[in-house]
Amino acid sequence: MDILEFFELSAGKWFSQRTVHNLTSGALEAGKSNLTIALLGPEDGTLAQLCDRHGVAPATAGTGWHLTWDGTVDSNTDKQVGEAVLVPVADRDRPREGRMLQQGGKNPQSLAGRYSMGDDDVLTVWMESETFTAEERLWYLMPNLRLRTSVVKYSDGMTVASFCSEIRMISK
Repeated sequence: MDILEFFELSAGKWFSQRTVHNLTSGALEAGKSNLTIALLGPEDGTLAQLCDRHGVAPATAGTGWHLTWDGTVDSNTDKQVGEAVLVPVADRDRPREGRMLQQGGKNPQSLAGRYSMGDDDVLTVWMESETFTAEERLWYLMPNLRLRTSVVKYSDGMTVASFCSEIRMISK
């Protein structure tokens, strides 16, 4: 599987269950959310703007994700809603690796990280900003069952690890 196939397989509406462990304090939280992933083509204005900010021709990227989520965590009755755009830009010499552009999510600024698609079809994404570094791994057990883990280290010393299982409810 290549990065474009991975992105295409991700399109649809997903139900996500997650466990988040604060490794600094020991606190543990569970949550759930509805996650919608729509594919973006190079002609999409949001994808083009994000590419432009990072000096990338939109046609070089080829595709991207527009993610929206709406969920809750057990310890907080407030809904957690948000959206983000992710755009992979493959390395010419190593097409299973490249830059990952991100806009939205918990960061107001756009970010440029990197990704690698392993021989086991596990996508690993690394992102970094002034306030955190993150490593996220995503893979499929079946086309409608995706797993995701992440470790985020914040500049204030806090480290958070999470595990998500995501079940596709509706395709594209």
